Amino acid sequence: MKNLFAFLCLFVLSVSLQAQNFTLSGTVSDENGAPLTGATLVVKGASYGTTTDSDGKYALSVAQGNIAIICSFVGMKTETKTLTITENTVLNFTLKSSQESLDAVLISAVRVNADSPITYSNLEKEEIAERNLGQDIPVLMNFMPSVVTTSDAGAGVGYTGIRVRGSDATRVNVTINGIPYNDAESQGTFWVNMPDLASSTENIQLQRGVGTSTNGSGAFGASLSLLTDAVSEEANGEITNAFGSFNTRRHTVKFSTGKLADNFELAGRLSKIKSDGYIDRASSDLSAYFLQGSYVTETTLIKALTFGGHEITYQAWNGIDRQTLETNRTFNPSGEYTDENGNVRFYDNEVDNYRQDHYQLHWNEKISENWTTNLSLNYTQGRGYFEQYKEDEPFSTYGFDEITINGTTINETDVIRRRWLDNDFYAINANANYRKNNLDMDFGAFLGIYDGDHFGEVIWARFASDSEIRDRYYEGNGKKNDLSFFTKATVRVNDNVSLFGDVQVRNVTYKTSGLTSDQDPFNIDENYTFFNPKAGINYRVNDKNSLYFSYARANREPNRSDFENNNEVKPEQLDDFELGWRWNGENFTVNTNAYYMLYNDQLVLTGALDDTGTPLRTNSGRSYRLGLEIDASFKLSDKFSIRPNMAISTNKNIDFIASQDGSLVNLGNTNISFSPDFIAGNIMTYKPLHNFQVSLLSKYVGEQFMGNIDSEVSRLDSYFTNDLNFVYELKLNTFCESITFTGLINNIFDVEYVSNGYFFTYDDDFSNPGTVTTIEGAGFYPQATRNFLVGMTLKF
Repeated sequence: MKNLFAFLCLFVLSVSLQAQNFTLSGTVSDENGAPLTGATLVVKGASYGTTTDSDGKYALSVAQGNIAIICSFVGMKTETKTLTITENTVLNFTLKSSQESLDAVLISAVRVNADSPITYSNLEKEEIAERNLGQDIPVLMNFMPSVVTTSDAGAGVGYTGIRVRGSDATRVNVTINGIPYNDAESQGTFWVNMPDLASSTENIQLQRGVGTSTNGSGAFGASLSLLTDAVSEEANGEITNAFGSFNTRRHTVKFSTGKLADNFELAGRLSKIKSDGYIDRASSDLSAYFLQGSYVTETTLIKALTFGGHEITYQAWNGIDRQTLETNRTFNPSGEYTDENGNVRFYDNEVDNYRQDHYQLHWNEKISENWTTNLSLNYTQGRGYFEQYKEDEPFSTYGFDEITINGTTINETDVIRRRWLDNDFYAINANANYRKNNLDMDFGAFLGIYDGDHFGEVIWARFASDSEIRDRYYEGNGKKNDLSFFTKATVRVNDNVSLFGDVQVRNVTYKTSGLTSDQDPFNIDENYTFFNPKAGINYRVNDKNSLYFSYARANREPNRSDFENNNEVKPEQLDDFELGWRWNGENFTVNTNAYYMLYNDQLVLTGALDDTGTPLRTNSGRSYRLGLEIDASFKLSDKFSIRPNMAISTNKNIDFIASQDGSLVNLGNTNISFSPDFIAGNIMTYKPLHNFQVSLLSKYVGEQFMGNIDSEVSRLDSYFTNDLNFVYELKLNTFCESITFTGLINNIFDVEYVSNGYFFTYDDDFSNPGTVTTIEGAGFYPQATRNFLVGMTLKF
């Protein structure tokens, strides 16, 4: 409670201080002098902005001092103007037609703007770069509202995860340039397969709740849209090297030719990241690449991209029990076995080894002043395995026949096995945008085809019977087709009111054949058709205040693990209500929204894991999430700014039924697993010099349960961590343009905390025959104590 009180005091302080503000107003028009309705204007480095009215006019309250205003409009070149505010000021923009804004068309169909009745936050390239020292994208997003992140290895390199509003990664829809990134079968997002993707990311938008229609599996907690690097006008290059705790190091080389002959650009990146991890042996060896070729004219943008990664990570998904957490919190039981002399040893290649390559082709065309189109093709290939040393395995598990040696029957053996996933994903995505006067419409269609082979092989056995090397002891296949259509429109009724509508129809077919890894038959043949309507209204009270309300319906199919654990699993439904208030005040901006998410058959995490570390889920009947989120930004002066956020919520299963002591019991309303009631973040930035800044980044996560029965065994304690980030840029214009030094001290107060874990129950009737007792247990994933990363980037 002490940490919580301190954070609340800090939040109140940050939104109560005073600063003098003035009104910035003007018009936005095209090259012919015609007003542009709905053009977006934002203050660079802040989270607030406005849009132009039907006459192309805008008004924005801004702080005294030096500011930069970014003005953008679909089909026009984005323009940035820097000025000093000392009084009420008029600033007009004349935007030119350009291909540059066509980069944004790649993701415009799945994104929203400042006047949309959707709850969202943006993370820009500049802010990403400030902390990009090799940690994964979820870790870089840690300080956004309602976000909780975790790392298997404990230090943000390797397997990392994200939860938004208590929803895990399988329920956060992720797209890269409008193409789904979530694995089609598991619905998970494995950032470890895309190391250093942040270095090739232009910006990120996180929509909380259902959000707008997107491609791939429906968003049940949030949707995350990434746009990769835009076309560069000028030739440039970067070399980045970073080093830190746990023998972490990152090496990145980037380049762009700039525009050649005014139409062509070639850009690329190579990355290498290694880390020993905070947890014992939780090492990561990550390689990645990004290559982009572009053709641009005034009305055309064609991009061909290939990017991917290869990861080898030592497994750390087993976690540790509470006693070990207190006595040896870095212990990793993965790979543990006993040799022939009775000594405990650890297998040195207990690793996950996976390669993933993406190929994308995007064609954006501005057909007229009103129409723009986008056609995207995608092919993703993934293949790899995880390797395990297993002791005393029954022959029957691997199809071995019993053997007799010296009169002794042998029917079990030590083995080293690999469990493989080899998959292909094809996608085509087509969108069109029509914008004229007060109407903005998007039309879209998406088709995704997935084909994945699952199989296991034994690469060594102490007693191999009559088997051959790499005999497959199970084989299975999963095929999934995903077809969707959507239409959405924003209608500006007048200068104050705009209406939003969005309708999506989605059809999913999923078929499996063969065996599971437990050698059980696995034959699923399901077909789902979902209708997902959305509607909202935005009311601009004045140039400082706007209100919005939205309703969204979402449906979502189960994933592969759900079917493996329960053939009767049901799809889940969600009705999401969002009520928001955006205020650009005299001394700060604030985005406030209340949400009510009402679920039917929500697939909640049980807390348990399967034998691959995958969290198990179950339908919970009726459940809901009710919350309030506040996201503020305040500039005290040219040197000091504060950006706090907080989320207060209650997350409940209604009349939850569970098995306890051999009987089904109605536990009433229980807390939904992994859903803390309070989450808060804050970034305080001090910039004593124009080229040097220091930021204190704080994160508080309230206590949460890892299961749905409110067991004390499943409780995760609250935690409050602070990171210190500094950036210093040295301009040279000699052998290189500049050198940027970046540093990050994570968890500066050396807090021992746990952000993730698992919880399990089982019925035991052996200790007391005739009775059944429910046994509970838990595992934990400790996060790193104080650690650091430092880096240097040379820009050419």
